[in-house]
Amino acid sequence: MRVDLFDFDLPEDLIAQRPAVPRDSARLLDVAADGLHDRSIRDLPSLLKKGDLLVFNDTKVIPARLLGTRAGGGKVEALLIRDLGANKWCAFARPTKRMKVGDALAFTGLTAHVAAKGKDGSIDLAFDRDLLPALAEAGAVPLPPYIRGGIADARDRADYQTLFAKREGSVAAPTAGLHFTPELMAALAAAGIKTAGVTLHVGAGTFQPVRVDDTDAHVMHAEWGEVPQATADAINSAKRVVSIGTTALRLLETVARSGPMRAWTGETDIFITPGFQFRAVDLLLTNFHLPRSTLFMLVAAFAGLDRMKAAYAHAVRERYRFYSYGDCCLLRR
Repeated sequence: MRVDLFDFDLPEDLIAQRPAVPRDSARLLDVAADGLHDRSIRDLPSLLKKGDLLVFNDTKVIPARLLGTRAGGGKVEALLIRDLGANKWCAFARPTKRMKVGDALAFTGLTAHVAAKGKDGSIDLAFDRDLLPALAEAGAVPLPPYIRGGIADARDRADYQTLFAKREGSVAAPTAGLHFTPELMAALAAAGIKTAGVTLHVGAGTFQPVRVDDTDAHVMHAEWGEVPQATADAINSAKRVVSIGTTALRLLETVARSGPMRAWTGETDIFITPGFQFRAVDLLLTNFHLPRSTLFMLVAAFAGLDRMKAAYAHAVRERYRFYSYGDCCLLRR
């Protein structure tokens, strides 16, 4: 499909720079069969049914942005993408063109060398020791560039993690989960709504714009995920499955392509555009996404392109807050 079909006007001042405080005070646009309804995320228990199953992504964002210097001088910035094992990480770095295989890089308390360069502009970095324990000191929260130029501060260390975050590995937050608080979870439980967890370590592909004219030419970066057996069992017995965010949905639909939900571990590079046949997810709670992004393509596939363009036009008129720290919408197939 033509990428320009997924374009729309988004005033820059609607891109949220901080999350709602408290988190469950965020607005929710209910995209229902009978029209659009302006609500709050606190209304979620009344919008769902007893026996519905909410599936959350329990990934935890790592401080994946590194600032340092190259041997011989010159500043360097690296955004970690994914763990390659044996203390190697794939990363996007600047200035990439000046880097050569074998170049040494120095970060706070860490050193690395360029082990390989990819055709997609990425590099493989081989670190001198186990990286994750060192990132608390060496790394910064990898905010998207649309939020304060990507420059994180002390608040973002907490703000950019969900209530469910426990498994380190993401370089972007599963942002629909940012709206949930213990109070909202208690209200959902009281309404008879069940929960389950999956893990999808969100990669830097979340940040990457679609630079081609046709969706068929866009390549998604692979991301590692896991569906536990208990979650698979819960999904197979649920009345309706409500995915909390596009990351959980992408993982569930990856597994469901080959049959009933099952325990699964592996990588997915699934790219969901209109025409996709959904098998696992019945409802989707998701934030508002940017024009021409793979995430807007996904919600258009889920709820219909015309319907989503109308919903987003309403959201712009009513000044909903967009993107990672913004408000959310509830979609039904």
